[in-house]
Amino acid sequence: MYSFIWFLLIGLAAGWLAGRILRGRGFGLIANLVIGVVGSFLGGIVFGLLGFRSYGLIAELLVAVAGSILLIFIAGLIKKR
Repeated sequence: MYSFIWFLLIGLAAGWLAGRILRGRGFGLIANLVIGVVGSFLGGIVFGLLGFRSYGLIAELLVAVAGSILLIFIAGLIKKR
């Protein structure tokens, strides 16, 4: 149960950070937080496929932020069409 709560908290923080990094390309605070949770899952999958594992809070946050940025970027491309 605690790991799920940490996953959500890291995802929320990653969504907020991704929104700050991609100023003007985000979707607002609430949407960025939701995208952060989904993006952290996506980041874990992508980095896992590349053979990288994250150990520790900082590494997990970096993976989650990378996944969130990737997801916001992809969503922005889809939104433009």
